Amino acid sequence: MLWSIPIATIAGTVVRVHVTFLLFLVWVGATQWRIGGRETALEDVLFIVLLFACVLAHEFGHIFAARRYGIRTPEVTLWPIGGVASLERIPEKPSEELVVALAGPAVNVVLAALLILLFGASFQEAVATELENPRAPLIARLAAANLFLVVFNLIPAFPMDGGRVLRALLAMRLGRLEATRIAARIGQGAAFLFALAGLFLNPMLIIIGLFIYLAATAEAQHVAFQDGTQGLAVREAMISPVDALLPHETLEDAIDRLIRTAQKEFPVVDSLGRPAGLLTRDVIIRALRDAGPTATVSDLMTSAPTVPYWRPLEASLVLLNQSKAPALLIVDDQGRLVGLLTPENIGEMMLVRSMRPDFRFRRPQAARRLG
Repeated sequence: MLWSIPIATIAGTVVRVHVTFLLFLVWVGATQWRIGGRETALEDVLFIVLLFACVLAHEFGHIFAARRYGIRTPEVTLWPIGGVASLERIPEKPSEELVVALAGPAVNVVLAALLILLFGASFQEAVATELENPRAPLIARLAAANLFLVVFNLIPAFPMDGGRVLRALLAMRLGRLEATRIAARIGQGAAFLFALAGLFLNPMLIIIGLFIYLAATAEAQHVAFQDGTQGLAVREAMISPVDALLPHETLEDAIDRLIRTAQKEFPVVDSLGRPAGLLTRDVIIRALRDAGPTATVSDLMTSAPTVPYWRPLEASLVLLNQSKAPALLIVDDQGRLVGLLTPENIGEMMLVRSMRPDFRFRRPQAARRLG
């Protein structure tokens, strides 16, 4: 993730700290130093670090619960507003999502209980303690913080834990798509209330409200996209036919194709039409400056994943995201190029599907070279 620093790897998950979190620590320390001196500043910074250790434990509750269902989590990032675990996917079964969503708050319940039972903080003291009160005992503040994390995260504002619990319960009766729509609308409404409260109470609530609104909107769009691609094959979304290059052709030939076509990615094929690589517009422009027009395509092309045209579209999109390639090279049963799959044409396909869900797409053809 941009502007984040890896600090550890725990059980195969990279723990990152965003730069803004470090700036937040500096701001807390400087503010408390000005108010109460060196000791107050150190105590407050220590509290924030321990608090975010609890937040990290919360995220690993989600991570380990998701791992039970075969879902990996490559990384988790700490931000000033909390932690974000980058799960490969959200569980599709409502019962599994319910378990994963509740696992995080359950960790905070356990931590609060341990602080109360083992370290001498009373429940009444934890409930009554103000998090921002530097004079309160550190253990009591941490216990109070964990209780706050439980209550706050279980607010039914999607995509917070409570919102995911709500979606899981709704999905058991209404289906995942409709459940997501309802939970996202509730989350967007809650985001507005957070932002409104932030105008009068704490500006941080405005940032939290904005995050919730954007995340709820993005999740609703993602689930709608998944629903729209379910049951489709790659051939129903790919660009076909496409203009291809041969390995021995020059950069000058590639520039000619770039000017005369609307393509941004050019497959490179051998004499039998089988994929050998990919050449993108950005590489062509950069090579024109660095290598000159006589450079050969074989020297400039990069590799790209190859997918058969009958492969499920949903699985191909996962491959496209994981590979971070600009396009997938689509082949027929003989291994010949028949098309390209790019994020742009997927968006166009979804637009068509939203207008006409019953629209049928043509079957693939062999790659065609223009000129």
